[in-house]
Amino acid sequence: MIEKLEQLEKKYEELTHQMASPEVLTDPKQLQSIAKERANLEGIVTKFADYKATVKSLEETRAMLTENLDAEMASLVKEEIKNLLEKKERLFEELKMDLIPKDPNDEKDVIMEIRAGTGGDEAALFAADLFRMYSRYAQEKNWDIDIIDVSEGAAGGYKEIIFEIKGKGAYSRLKYERGVHRVQRVPVTEASGRIHTSTATVAVLPEADEVDIEIDPDDLRIDIFHSSGAGGQNVNKVATAVRVTHIPTGTVVVCQDERSQLRNRQKAMMVLRTRLLDAERRKQEEQITEERRAQVGTGERAEKIRTYNFPQDRVTDHRIGQNFHNLPAIMEGQIDEIIEALITHYRLEATLSGEKQPA
Repeated sequence: MIEKLEQLEKKYEELTHQMASPEVLTDPKQLQSIAKERANLEGIVTKFADYKATVKSLEETRAMLTENLDAEMASLVKEEIKNLLEKKERLFEELKMDLIPKDPNDEKDVIMEIRAGTGGDEAALFAADLFRMYSRYAQEKNWDIDIIDVSEGAAGGYKEIIFEIKGKGAYSRLKYERGVHRVQRVPVTEASGRIHTSTATVAVLPEADEVDIEIDPDDLRIDIFHSSGAGGQNVNKVATAVRVTHIPTGTVVVCQDERSQLRNRQKAMMVLRTRLLDAERRKQEEQITEERRAQVGTGERAEKIRTYNFPQDRVTDHRIGQNFHNLPAIMEGQIDEIIEALITHYRLEATLSGEKQPA
C-alpha cells in the first residue's frame, strides 16, 4: 500500500510540474484535464504526507523513552505515543479506503430525468414528489438546480421532468438514486381509500464536459419552435424552444424552459453531450461481465430499487435490504441516511472484491 501511495505522490509532483510548462499553459483543454487529475490526487497526497509525518513523530517520541526521564515526563511521552499510534492507525485506514478506485465522474454535476411509470395520474404525481424530494436535498447541500424540460401530467405532476443539479460531489451522492422507485399509498383521487402501487423511473447522468466528447456540427439538426409551456406573451410572440437531433444516433433533445433561444440551445447541447457520453459508456460496458453491468445499472429502469410505503411510514431500499422511517421527512429531502447507507454498502463491496465502485 505504501508503494502505491508513493507512486501517487510522484504522479502528483509530475502533474504539478506539467501545469507550469508553456505547452500546457497555452492549451486550455490539456490544462483543464491535468488540473482535474491533479485535484483528484491532492486529498490523498496531503493525507499521505500527514501519515508520514505522524510515523516520523512516533519514531522520535519512542526514542525519547531511552533517555533518562523522570516519572512525570515518561508518563507524558507514553501518552503522546498512544495518541500518535491512534492517529497513525486512523490515517492508515482512511488511506486504505482512499485507494479504492474512485468513479471518475464523482465530482461532476448531474442531469436527472424523472419519468412517470405505471400508475397513470398517480405515477405523474409521484414523479413530482420525487422531484421535490431531490430539489429539497439539493437546497440542503447548497447545490444549484436548473429545470431543462417539463411535460406535465393531465391531473398534475409530471409525465417527465429533466433538470440539472450543479454542486461539488453531486454525482457521487445522487448516482445511487437511479432506477425504478415504487410508491404504495392512497391516491388523492381514490374515493374508496384503496392503496395503489405506482412507479417512476429516475435516471442520473454525470454531466459531460466539452472535453469529454466532441460533436461534429454537421451531425446536428436544430429546429426552433414555439414553446408549449408557460411563458405568457413571450411564448406566443417569439419562437425560443429548441430541438436538437444528433443524426448519427437519432438522439433528440428538447429544451423550452428558458425564454432565450440561445440559453435553450446551450442547455440542449449540454444534455445531448451527457446522453451521448452515457451511451458511449454503456457500449463499453457491454464488454464486461453481467455482474458488473448490473452494478452500473444498464437495466436501471427495469429493476425496482426502492419502495415508499406511506401507510406504514416506511422506505425500503431493496439493494441493501434496509428500512428507513419518517417518510414525510424523507420526501422533504432528508435522504442523507439512505445515501450514506448505500455508500457504506458499496464501499464495503469494493473493499472485499477489489473492484471499482459502481459508476
